[in-house]
Amino acid sequence: MTYHIRVRVGALIIENNEILLTEFDDPYRGIFYDFPAGGAEPHESLIEAVKREAREEANIDVEVGPLAFVYEYAPHLNENKYGQTHTLVMLFDCTLKSGSKPRLPEKPDPNQTAVKWVPLSELENLELYANIGKQIKEYASKKKNIDFLEEHKLLDKTSSLM
Repeated sequence: MTYHIRVRVGALIIENNEILLTEFDDPYRGIFYDFPAGGAEPHESLIEAVKREAREEANIDVEVGPLAFVYEYAPHLNENKYGQTHTLVMLFDCTLKSGSKPRLPEKPDPNQTAVKWVPLSELENLELYANIGKQIKEYASKKKNIDFLEEHKLLDKTSSLM
């Protein structure tokens, strides 16, 4: 599939001063960490994509909360260090549904080696998919969200006029 800009979503899950991350051992980058995240598929809302990615990568069910971050990777501005696909990533503040226990799925993504709770204090020392450890720590302390509006949940002006 080709994209002008690929849209990815992720689940930002913070509990007890720890963050849930997926671990990868990439032949080019070595060990790095990401959130349960991935590309939105055709005919799938972003919220549906977050839930699917959380199940696929960490074997969990989540409640998707507000938008926490928007991250852009523009290859031409970054010497193509993560490839040539222009990507927009939206991270949503999520919570685990009751009974969900994070673990490596039976069929993990290529190079995925673990699902781990990592103390927020260690975040800046890890190689993350996107270098946003400092911003995540700041977010965890302030919880300043971005409104995410879904058209299908907005009040229809015509129905309120009747």
